[in-house]
Amino acid sequence: MGSSSVIELPLLPLRDVVVYPHMVLPLFVGREKSIEALEYAMANDKQVLLVAQRNAADDDPGADDIYQMGTVSNILQLLKLPDGTIKVLVEGGYRAVVDSVDDDEGNFATAGVREVLSDEIPESEVEGLLRSTITQFEKYVNLSKKVPAEVLTSLTGIDEPGRLADTIAAHMSVDLEEKQR
Repeated sequence: MGSSSVIELPLLPLRDVVVYPHMVLPLFVGREKSIEALEYAMANDKQVLLVAQRNAADDDPGADDIYQMGTVSNILQLLKLPDGTIKVLVEGGYRAVVDSVDDDEGNFATAGVREVLSDEIPESEVEGLLRSTITQFEKYVNLSKKVPAEVLTSLTGIDEPGRLADTIAAHMSVDLEEKQR
């Protein structure tokens, strides 16, 4: 794994959801700190670190209560709802490991993060891996009935192993810890 430089980003802990790179999804945010983190991001480069918290019931997760691996994501759209919560549309960018969390200020937390560079898979192995993975996932989709069939169609256009793995993982009905892994 190559290493990269550390950047500071507003930290947004998530309950019960793991955001993967390239995923676009809406999040509903109600915690004061989280709203402040989003407002800061909007005023700056619209980048935020999304990271799952270990316990969904935890209202104010600290550094030890979140996973060490998150996704640097872009805010595509932000909408303030009448009840004071925020609906935000995010797009996962890249995986990042949390080096440090700064939570002393009493306002939102920031994290020092480094991009995680994925291992290269030898070109000769890629095609076979992609094919067998899609075949396995097709079986899962047919059995599970929870995954819409169009997800399969979207997979055929993906030729990058990591992205395929992320897309499939996003649609598996497994628990948070498994998704995080």
